[in-house]
Amino acid sequence: MSQTYPIGTPGTPWGAAEKQQWRARQQRQRSYAEVQSAIRALADDFELVQYGELDYGADGRFPLCGLKSRPWDEGLDVALITGGVHGYETSGVHGALLFAREHAAHYAGRINLLIAPCVSPWAYERIQRWNADAIDPNRSFYPQSPAQEAALLMAWVAQQPGRMRLHIDLHETTDSDESEFRPALAARDGKPFVPGTIPDGFYLVDDSARPQPAFQRAIIERVTGVTHIAPADADGTLIGSPVVAEGVIEYDCKGLGLCAGLSDAPYVTTTEVYPDSPRATPAQCNQAQAAAVCAALDFVLAAGD
Repeated sequence: MSQTYPIGTPGTPWGAAEKQQWRARQQRQRSYAEVQSAIRALADDFELVQYGELDYGADGRFPLCGLKSRPWDEGLDVALITGGVHGYETSGVHGALLFAREHAAHYAGRINLLIAPCVSPWAYERIQRWNADAIDPNRSFYPQSPAQEAALLMAWVAQQPGRMRLHIDLHETTDSDESEFRPALAARDGKPFVPGTIPDGFYLVDDSARPQPAFQRAIIERVTGVTHIAPADADGTLIGSPVVAEGVIEYDCKGLGLCAGLSDAPYVTTTEVYPDSPRATPAQCNQAQAAAVCAALDFVLAAGD
């Protein structure tokens, strides 16, 4: 694997010219309109919300579409489900839609659902991790965020009445993380690229500031029936972080500006599906995401605190 990225000078962070060069390389490969169509098809079951719009000039304007329980019961707690914060992580988007289409009705009248299936539509179309400004939205969930995707989602969530009880953020870890996205990050920031490993299977990221080990374990147990769980590397880590339980690592979600840190919900997790495994199909990846959401909701509703 080459450790020299084709943009910029090694050791020197990118400026505006390099970021524009990077953006020019990003070609549209699929249609966000198909995601919008899938969202509109849920109009009988949810309130459809446009919570913002991205304006990326010549690349177009992208309405940000969400789903909200109808009716919304202000006496119930709220569960937030987000997908496509990294646009290239396909099952995050389609797993959220699968849950909304096939499973959400089971939770009607028990908890309010707030679903943002595709937080980063420009990146979804380009199968890219960053937004058009070469910013990672999933490191940008903090006040005065430079990422429109993060700022608009945070504003929408903040407007909702009710106690946020659960947030599950649906992601993937792909082979392209190691071949493209991590080398690009190193080049952008003027740092050396240090090769890593890609976990072979599903895993979760708990929040180190508010860990919920039993909650994470319940999700892992449910997903085991759909796809395999990633084993730890020889050093006891996944993507360089210590494994604290089968298929579970921890990050400081708020400190890192992660989407999972945008609220004060007591139950928080980030899923990581492995779509490049020969042991998993795209359908299985979507099903694993939906199963994780169902397991999370079932645990929280049973907890009753």
